[in-house]
Amino acid sequence: MSKSVDNIPYGKHFVDDEDVAAVVDVLQNRFLTQGSIVPKFEKALATYTGANYATAVNSATSGLHVACLALGVANGDRVWTSPISFVASANSALYCGATIDFIDIDTETRNISVEALERKLANAESANLLPKAIVVVHFSGASCQMQEIAKLCRKYKVGIIEDAAHGLGGSYQQNKIGSCEYADLAVLSFHPVKSITSAEGGAVLTNDETLFERSKLFAKHGVTRDLEQMEGPSEGPWYYQQVALGYNYRLSDLHAALGLSQLKKLDGFINKRQMLAQRYNQMLKHLPLTLPTMNNADKSAWHVYIIELNEHKRDAIYAALVERGIGVNVHYIPIHLQPYFQKLGFSRGDFPNAENYYQNALTLPLFPSMTADEQDRVVQALNEVLA
Repeated sequence: MSKSVDNIPYGKHFVDDEDVAAVVDVLQNRFLTQGSIVPKFEKALATYTGANYATAVNSATSGLHVACLALGVANGDRVWTSPISFVASANSALYCGATIDFIDIDTETRNISVEALERKLANAESANLLPKAIVVVHFSGASCQMQEIAKLCRKYKVGIIEDAAHGLGGSYQQNKIGSCEYADLAVLSFHPVKSITSAEGGAVLTNDETLFERSKLFAKHGVTRDLEQMEGPSEGPWYYQQVALGYNYRLSDLHAALGLSQLKKLDGFINKRQMLAQRYNQMLKHLPLTLPTMNNADKSAWHVYIIELNEHKRDAIYAALVERGIGVNVHYIPIHLQPYFQKLGFSRGDFPNAENYYQNALTLPLFPSMTADEQDRVVQALNEVLA
């Protein structure tokens, strides 16, 4: 089968005429960078998720960095996260000069293991090495056990950042992921293969006004026009002060226009992803695979659909599926196995659940515009290569 014509990608954004018109309107009639659209997008995100405040930024990576800064993560602090995530989840703490460590995953949910976290926190307290914060990754769009995690973190006075890059549109205990019911801050991603896209972009959510003000400050050069944050009087309506070392992490109106338009379609996107995931589970249940769990109480955003091979070598199956035009992928190589992190002192064997998962994981195509025929092709190809 030709790979050049019939490829089915693992992920794919969907943009319609309404999205295009929203972007064209900014191009023709409005400010491209700092106009009225970013605040509208921020308000819409807060309304949708149920969070009190939202700060739009130019990527989820920037958002994670801002969240760490807002919590006061600095040189000498410790931050923990999941080894099964993109490297940005860990890098955000390193940008602040903190030391990074990991919590092994639960083999069923693939999220941070609450039991492993409980043991690690108890040991860290005994050694006087508690973290300043943990970055909790809602892997593949399914929420972590936030109530249990929050209970543990409150006990040890540890801050919580939700890496919800996969999670927008999902829910936990009837609350939207990003509501910050059990976290200090949450970070969203609008990368093209995420729940919605602004081409590139992200957001930092919180219910705490002080954390919100700090997030805005760090995302916008550390510059303010707010008299309450300034030192001394204002010199005029043009006046501003830099009161912190911030960054140029702002989102433009151009990107926000696309994100705002996409947000109107979010629930439809998630419903389609959920339907496709349920269909995969039904069609693949006879094969020698470990399928992702479906929690009826909570709603995953189904950013990705990941199987684990039980009886076959992944490299052979990966190659055979690509040859058939199926755009499979792998999410993720454990962060602690990356060369940079190996140089920080991590070793193979440190987080066995994450490593065992990685050896067998394979991401299948899943995106809102995926047709039943395309999904049937994926399933047929799996049946052929696993026969």
